[in-house]
Amino acid sequence: MTSKDFIETEDKYGAHNYKPLDVVITRGKGVWLEDVDGNKYMDFLAAYSAVNQGHCHPRLVEVMKEQAEKLTLTSRAFRNDQWPLLAKELCELTGYDMVLPMNSGAEAVETALKAVRKWGYQVKGVEKDKAEIIACDGNFHGRTITIVTFSPEEQYKDGFGPLTPGFKLIPYGDADALEKAITPNTVAFLVEPIQGEGGVVVPPEGYLRKAKEICEKNNVLFVADEIQSGLGRTGKLFACDHEGVKPDVITIGKALSGGFYPVSAMLANKEVMSVFAPGDHGSTYGGNPLGSAIAREALKIIVEEKLPERAAELGEYVMSRLNKIKSPHVDFYRGKGLWIGIVLKDEAGGARRFCEALMKKGVLAKETHWNIIRLAPPLVISKEEIDWALERIEEVLTME
Repeated sequence: MTSKDFIETEDKYGAHNYKPLDVVITRGKGVWLEDVDGNKYMDFLAAYSAVNQGHCHPRLVEVMKEQAEKLTLTSRAFRNDQWPLLAKELCELTGYDMVLPMNSGAEAVETALKAVRKWGYQVKGVEKDKAEIIACDGNFHGRTITIVTFSPEEQYKDGFGPLTPGFKLIPYGDADALEKAITPNTVAFLVEPIQGEGGVVVPPEGYLRKAKEICEKNNVLFVADEIQSGLGRTGKLFACDHEGVKPDVITIGKALSGGFYPVSAMLANKEVMSVFAPGDHGSTYGGNPLGSAIAREALKIIVEEKLPERAAELGEYVMSRLNKIKSPHVDFYRGKGLWIGIVLKDEAGGARRFCEALMKKGVLAKETHWNIIRLAPPLVISKEEIDWALERIEEVLTME
C-alpha cells in the first residue's frame, strides 16, 4: 500500500478528530523517520515530547522485549516486581514522597484534580462540594469532560456539556491575578510552567516563584503540569527547576516511557497523597509491570545520557541560529531548551502551509494556534543534525 492508500483508508474508517500532516510513517530511529514510500524525514515534534529519548531507543527496545516475555499485566489486584522499583526511583529522582501511576497525561491531571479537591475537604476544611481550582487562560491539560471545562478553547467544549463546575480562569503569567482570584474555597492553582499547546509560551521571569509564594501564603496547592515540559525538554529535569520552584503536586507522562507505552504519574508529598484510600481511585493498567519496566529505563536514559543538559546547550544554539534568519514571515521566536515556538505574522497565511513545506523538505513539525510552528526534536539530536534541519527551516521561512 502507498501513502495515498493508507490515508484514504484512515479517512474512511477512522474518526476525523485530528488533522494530521499527510505523511504515513512506518519506521523510526533516533531523530529520523521513514514513510511507507521510502522517504526520510527528521522529526521536529518528538510526538509532543513523548520521544525525548529518540525513536526506538535500543535500551528501551531490549527492556520491552525482556519484560514482555515475562509479565505484562496483573492489574492492581495483585502486586508486581516492577512498579515498586519505579515508584522508589521516581521519588528519589524528583524528591517527592509518593507517586500514583496512571497511563495518559489526561489521567494524571484528572488524578491531581481529585487529589487536591479531597485534600481541600479533608485537610484544608473547605465546605463539601465548594472547592475551587484556578487554572490559566491559554492552558492545555487534556481532553476529558472535566479538563475541557476550564479550557479557553470553545471548540474543545462545544457540544460536550453539561460541564464540571468548580474552576476559575485567570491570565497566564500574571501573579497578581492569581492573588486576587484566591478565595477561602480555593484548593489549588494548576499551571503549565511553559504552555506547550498554547504555542510554547514562556511566562515572565519570576512568575512561577511568585505564584508558589502566593499559594503557600494562602494554603493553596501549587500543581504543575509537566507532562510536556518535564523530563528534560526545557534544559532542566522539570521546567519549574529554572526558577527553583518545587510544586506541591506535579504531573508527568509522555517521555516517562520514551514513546513505548502509555505511562503517566502524579507525584506529591504524603499529606496530599494520603487522602487516597483503597477504592478511591485507580487504573487497571496503571503501574503495570511492562509500563513500569519501560519507564524505569526511560528515566535512566534521561539521566545517564544527560538529555536535559543537551537540551539546554543545543536549545541555545538553535535559538541563536533562528534569530539570524531574515524572514518576512516571522514575528518572533520564543522557547526554552529544545522547545521553541516560531510565531508568524498575521499576514503570513498561517503555520500549516509552512509545516507542509517543511515536510516536503524532509522536516516534520506541527502547527498550533494557526500562526505558530513548534520545534521540539528528540533530545538525542546532534548538532550536525540540527544544522541539517535549520538549513531547510531557513529555506521555508524565507520563501515567498
